[in-house]
Amino acid sequence: MSVKLLTGMLQELIGYLNTGQALSAQQVHLAVAQLTDETVSAELKADFLAALARKGETPEEITAFAVELRDRAVPVHWAPDTPGQELVDVVGTGGDQLGTFNLSTAAALVVAAAGLPVAKHGNRAVTSQTGSADVVEALGIPIELSPEQAAAMLRTHGFAFLFAPRFHPAFRQIAPARKLCAQRGQRTIFNLLGPLLNPARPTAMLMGVAQPALCLPMACALQRLGVRRAMVVCGHLPGSQPGRQQFLDEVSTLGPTTIASYQPGQAPTAWTFDPAGLPLQAASLTDLQGGDRLTNARILRQVLLGEDRGPRRDAVLLNAGAALCAAGRCQTIAEGWQVAAELIDAGQARRKLDELAAAAP
Repeated sequence: MSVKLLTGMLQELIGYLNTGQALSAQQVHLAVAQLTDETVSAELKADFLAALARKGETPEEITAFAVELRDRAVPVHWAPDTPGQELVDVVGTGGDQLGTFNLSTAAALVVAAAGLPVAKHGNRAVTSQTGSADVVEALGIPIELSPEQAAAMLRTHGFAFLFAPRFHPAFRQIAPARKLCAQRGQRTIFNLLGPLLNPARPTAMLMGVAQPALCLPMACALQRLGVRRAMVVCGHLPGSQPGRQQFLDEVSTLGPTTIASYQPGQAPTAWTFDPAGLPLQAASLTDLQGGDRLTNARILRQVLLGEDRGPRRDAVLLNAGAALCAAGRCQTIAEGWQVAAELIDAGQARRKLDELAAAAP
């Protein structure tokens, strides 16, 4: 297909979006074909992504983009040891700009210590100082795994880190447009899609988003993509100025959390979780903030080894508890908190960390 025809189709889709209409699955198929085509300019791709963001992405559009991009990913083939066993991911979209340490990664390691297989999909820092790949690498856990090596790590150690650039070659053609959007201060649908594109196709997920309004649409998208059970969470921070409310893409120890969740056979529903009933220590956002990769790796190690028993431990217990609940291991977040605390205090989290650091692909 000629460059002129491709360009014309993308411009036509931009005009369609500018009228406020949602894209059909076929239109998304055409859009992704052009976004991943090296002959289409980054400027035109960025204009399309900006038009889509201005309109506001529907759950159906998010799902359709995820389907198209997952079909272009390099798959990781993994089969459970027992029927019905869940494959878990704990991940955030990022974008909260609050500089917290890598809570999702810490929670994922606790879940793995509980004996649930975890395929952690992530990248280096994009919207944060330290991405999940950065801190996992600093902990000594291998990240540059092939699909076969990742499957072997899951079978042998119950944890594999899936470094996104290794599994999504099509993104190379989209990266310049995303960079242009970032320079313009424009978010794109790709700020939402990362957690939906895990090439191992997890069946249970705890996902954090940076706005409460995204919880239910993202939960609906996960269910449409075949994830059997999930929680999508957005934590509230106290003391934000009116009209400038700040949110965490995690379960919050500092205030209530908006959650959209579902179990097999259920439609996603939204609700509010209040952590006040848990034995939380007094804390502020500053207590949860991290730093560079080595700083955050040290924080994770101190928590997982049971050396840090302060507010950072509370935040890890809460998010690990939510992940265990999302995966069906526990009935409530409070029960998951207790299980997570026992895993750390009994040394199981330490042993899992040592095991993974010693693993060779």
